[in-house]
Amino acid sequence: MRVVSARSTVTHRFGELWRNRELLGNLTRSDIKVKYKNSALGVLWSMVAPLVQLGIYWLVFGVILDNHIPNYVVFLFAGLIVWNFFFGSVTSATGIIVERAGIVKKVSFPREILSLSCVGAQIFYFAMQAIAFAVVMLILSTSPDWSVIWLLIPAMAALLVLASAFSVLLSAVNVKLRDTKHLVEIALQLWFWLTPIVYWYEKIAAKLAANFGVLKWLYLMNPVTPIVLTFQRIFYPHVQVVSTIKLPGGTPRTTLNSGIITLLPTWSPATYAMLDCAVLAAALAVLYFAIWVFGRLEGNFAEEL
Repeated sequence: MRVVSARSTVTHRFGELWRNRELLGNLTRSDIKVKYKNSALGVLWSMVAPLVQLGIYWLVFGVILDNHIPNYVVFLFAGLIVWNFFFGSVTSATGIIVERAGIVKKVSFPREILSLSCVGAQIFYFAMQAIAFAVVMLILSTSPDWSVIWLLIPAMAALLVLASAFSVLLSAVNVKLRDTKHLVEIALQLWFWLTPIVYWYEKIAAKLAANFGVLKWLYLMNPVTPIVLTFQRIFYPHVQVVSTIKLPGGTPRTTLNSGIITLLPTWSPATYAMLDCAVLAAALAVLYFAIWVFGRLEGNFAEEL
């Protein structure tokens, strides 16, 4: 027997999510508590893991490969904090329906809440990483560009909706196609390297513009790129820097100016905001589609699980 529930409109499903927002909060808190239950450091692990990741990338690209960028660790962290939120939300949400099969089959509630609770937990981890980021900036005696701090509003809105959209969509698809979780893990590895986090945007954009022209703009079709660029523009307020190279045989402080490096696009703050709003609009469309797909597939969850 194949049981299919009555389909409701997307608007109705959004209303149900809003009416069950308290359940969303409870599930989010539960996810955080369970993850660090009985661990010695508890939620501090959400700081330690990203700092270790940051240290590895800084060691490889900032020390071993020496890209000659002053305070490269700040530039790197500004991008990683965005990526960690998106990556953590999507990977944890993709398999959440299958993992919570017991509650899905026995209790009636909007199942999308399970996916969104993963995003909610990542908001907490993002806040913990932001604290670690602030400490790093204090140690390095650097500060954000306060004149453009308002760009955090459209950038965070775009990031939150984008992560929610992919989380809801992939969690539903994974119930039907269990290979989805594994494909997502591989795709996100590629996606990371297509996003200007460990390298700077203008380095790639200049090559694309010189050799392929329009591909410079196609590179911006990666929805995470404008958000990462905005965070880098805010927290690493140097669109251009003077590159320095250590002289062979000299003292550790002996340097030689090797020219100006343009790290970020020389756009106005309004352009950064416009791109973030474009990502937000696209993410809202994907979220609407994701809720629609979820509603179509949800009726057969019990049978698939």
